[in-house]
Amino acid sequence: MFHHLREDINSIIERDPAARNGWEVLTCYPGLHAIVMHGWAHWCWTRRMKWVGRFISYIARIITGIEIHPGAVIGRRVFIDHGFGVVIGETAIVGDDCTIYQGVTLGGTSLHSGAKRHPTLERGVIVGAGAQVLGSFTVGEYAKVGSNAVLLKPVPSGATAVGNPAHIVQKDVSALREGSTAHLFAAYGVTPNGDDPLSKALQGLITHAVAQEQRIETILATLKAAGICCQAVPECDKFDSEQMNKLVD
Repeated sequence: MFHHLREDINSIIERDPAARNGWEVLTCYPGLHAIVMHGWAHWCWTRRMKWVGRFISYIARIITGIEIHPGAVIGRRVFIDHGFGVVIGETAIVGDDCTIYQGVTLGGTSLHSGAKRHPTLERGVIVGAGAQVLGSFTVGEYAKVGSNAVLLKPVPSGATAVGNPAHIVQKDVSALREGSTAHLFAAYGVTPNGDDPLSKALQGLITHAVAQEQRIETILATLKAAGICCQAVPECDKFDSEQMNKLVD
């Protein structure tokens, strides 16, 4: 127990620049307190002392503002940062080294008792503040869920999910695993190159429109040089790609 507690404290210090020392983490971090009390509650739950487990979970919610069902499975070195408003459901599984920020829900969309209703987070997943992860699917290793995303489908390993409903930004998983970037931490699930896929698609369409406009101008100039007259077309404003890209960004 004390070995795991030491691991949890060290992992928090590594991931949170505001953590100055182990004593501060031990006494002032509600995420750590919630994880420790969940360990007690889960121990009771798996030994058929279900009411005791629920009561410990209830006390933990009062103290920390974090609600973890005693039936949930929580891995090692899980960091719940700030934590207020976090809800983790009964059949949720949170893997080792995951990071969960405030306001996150790992919830279910099914009302069938006894079935797997909540998501599974594999190793190293980061879930940003306010994200809602709903359903019995899997979020792959080292994937990221951006802040305020509403995620309703699986996320591949190394990918990022952003938006409402969430869209997947696929990464090169082999490069992530081979390189040192596999374990890089990204606060709130945000990375510098984690562009919204809708934004990237719109920028691609804008680039295509600019190329088409240039081709049409070339064709008209060639026809005019050849002495072929085209029907007059009313003048219109020139397409401003830079302004459109700024609006998309």
